[in-house]
Amino acid sequence: MTLLNEILNRSNLNDAYLQVYRNKGAAGIDGVTIHELKTYLKENRETLIQQIRDRKYKPQPVKRVEIPKDNGKKRQLGIPTVVDRVIQQAIAQVLTPIYEQQFSDNSYGFRPGRSCEMAIIKSLEIINDGYNWVVDIDLERFFDTVNHDRLINIIFKTIKDGDVMSLISRFLKSGVMVQGKYKESTIGTPQGGNLSPLLSNIMLNELDKELARRGLRFVRYADDCNIYVGSEKAANRVMKTITTFIEKKLGLIVNANKSKIGKPNDIKFLGFGYFYDYRSKRYHVKPHHLSLIKFKRKLKQLTKRSWSLSLDYRLLKIKQLITGWVNYFRISKMKSALRLIDRKVRARIRVIIWKQWKVCSKQIKSLVQLGINEEEAKGLTYCRKGYQFIGYSYVVQRAINNKRLKKRGLASALDHYLKVHTVI
Repeated sequence: MTLLNEILNRSNLNDAYLQVYRNKGAAGIDGVTIHELKTYLKENRETLIQQIRDRKYKPQPVKRVEIPKDNGKKRQLGIPTVVDRVIQQAIAQVLTPIYEQQFSDNSYGFRPGRSCEMAIIKSLEIINDGYNWVVDIDLERFFDTVNHDRLINIIFKTIKDGDVMSLISRFLKSGVMVQGKYKESTIGTPQGGNLSPLLSNIMLNELDKELARRGLRFVRYADDCNIYVGSEKAANRVMKTITTFIEKKLGLIVNANKSKIGKPNDIKFLGFGYFYDYRSKRYHVKPHHLSLIKFKRKLKQLTKRSWSLSLDYRLLKIKQLITGWVNYFRISKMKSALRLIDRKVRARIRVIIWKQWKVCSKQIKSLVQLGINEEEAKGLTYCRKGYQFIGYSYVVQRAINNKRLKKRGLASALDHYLKVHTVI
């Protein structure tokens, strides 16, 4: 069976459809939604397959959307049509097992059975082996700068099926729609396509092979690559020579402003930071301070007093945020940080409840019902202090205590961390 036949196999296409449906996502430029996809494929399946076999299938341009980044800039994403996503997924499902045999053990991004957590654990292993100078390579707008000809040549070393190569090339050159206007795509693999993660790994596997050839220790997650050496002199040499390789051989751009050399304490990798523990004489990880700031900012947004919504919905969103964030950073050392975060969140929730009581008489009555004597309740209610004072006041903390908040549905970041924390 040829590769194209494997891609167009009914079972493979069905699996691709199910994966695209599970991923949900917005409609592309044709407006066909994920919920209309099944009907569309039933009506047009044979036509689509024949077009692909005849090399007449023409992927539609991707819809360009911009996602705000933390630094104020915007990340450009491309949304293919749902039909194109199914075909891309079908290609990826057949090619992934082939390339998995070639990919480096030190590559963790967008690969089955691999994760950010595994990448961080591997980085710690290397650092604690004594390779504690880090060359942090930052590729500038990687997904937007991949050279199509170089990528196709690399793929052709493995994939000799001309029909498959033609189909991949068509997806690369399908173009984008920006504010209703068509724009050619002469370079890049738009983030958002089902095939883009695999194509990015195929391209960057050339970097992995070069690093392995030189005997360098490294960890790569998609376009985030850290190289570990034993001295500052070696780090400077590696930064210079690997930058030359990336730009001359791969045709990519290294961001000189963001790429850096430093000790583990100076590096941010996949949202994690490193610190040296003098008792164990080993490096450990924690959430990078920028990751903590972002987390606190999101919690602050969810606990805004001016946000008019039900307390139940607010507590649900807080729980979802805490669960996802703590699960991601579960291998970190962060008890103290989470304890302080929990305290602040509880204070802000107490203020929200206090504000819902609105008038003084209701505030006094509610405090009394929660076990506060009337004089204390009146003293707090008429004290003319601000909301921050109210949230941290001993009276309100006794009335709306931690146990009551937990019963009401407020999640604790520290409690969840203690439940899922993995010792490494």
